[in-house]
Amino acid sequence: MTRKRITELFPWLIPLRTWQRKLFFYLGMKFDHNRYTSASCPELLPVEVFSSGCPLYNQDTGFDMIYQENKVHNLKLAAAAIDHMLIRPGETFSFCLATRHADRREPYREGLTVINGKLTTACGGGMCQLSNLLFWVFLHSPLTIVERHGHGSKDFPEPPSDALFGVDATLAEGWKDLKVRNDTDSTFQIRITFDNEQIHGYLHTDREDPLCYTVSNGPVTYYRRQDTVWEEVDVIQTLTDQKSGNIQETRILYRNRCRIGYTLPEGTRIIET
Repeated sequence: MTRKRITELFPWLIPLRTWQRKLFFYLGMKFDHNRYTSASCPELLPVEVFSSGCPLYNQDTGFDMIYQENKVHNLKLAAAAIDHMLIRPGETFSFCLATRHADRREPYREGLTVINGKLTTACGGGMCQLSNLLFWVFLHSPLTIVERHGHGSKDFPEPPSDALFGVDATLAEGWKDLKVRNDTDSTFQIRITFDNEQIHGYLHTDREDPLCYTVSNGPVTYYRRQDTVWEEVDVIQTLTDQKSGNIQETRILYRNRCRIGYTLPEGTRIIET
């Protein structure tokens, strides 16, 4: 039998526990000897490294669309905090730190999120769409991924985008963050824009990179274990010389594994284990 958390036994302790975790979370960053990004520049750096976009609204969540509208509101607040932010040589970008006060003037709204393994609603929900997008963009650059946490489950189908299977980055302020470090001599810059239907993410830099970074999937496997369907896939990065076109390196970055909480398309092969 799984032991319950103390906050499950005494729910009234949750606000205190959350405050404690956030306090030590940010204190840890203050004293961990990393230089975190804080500067922005209104002018874009000249070289676009990579860009991507994804739909803002998902019709297949099973929840009222008001939570999609609220999510877009939350995304725009967070995006305003990191738009045009610079990641200079030796600096580390922390999503949570960069967006810590994004709701200072206007509060976040109730959006979809996962709490204790269950899809529900909470203030600030839906922020993972922005961290997912940034992570996908960062993978196409020489930035070093310092911290990334995959979602433990997919509770509804994602709307179509150019992102691959297993490329996501969940957030939980005080617990989980998305961090990348700039170990190069170049400066990078984040750009986030919106139109009526999509959010767009861009990464710019101040000089051309001799290498091109591409990302691909290995075979996607679905298997059923104890009445639960799981998805497993490798995320692979390939480094190619821009001039010669020769592949310099191919590496498996990680193997992503998550529970599938919706019905897969008819004909999907599921291995019984």
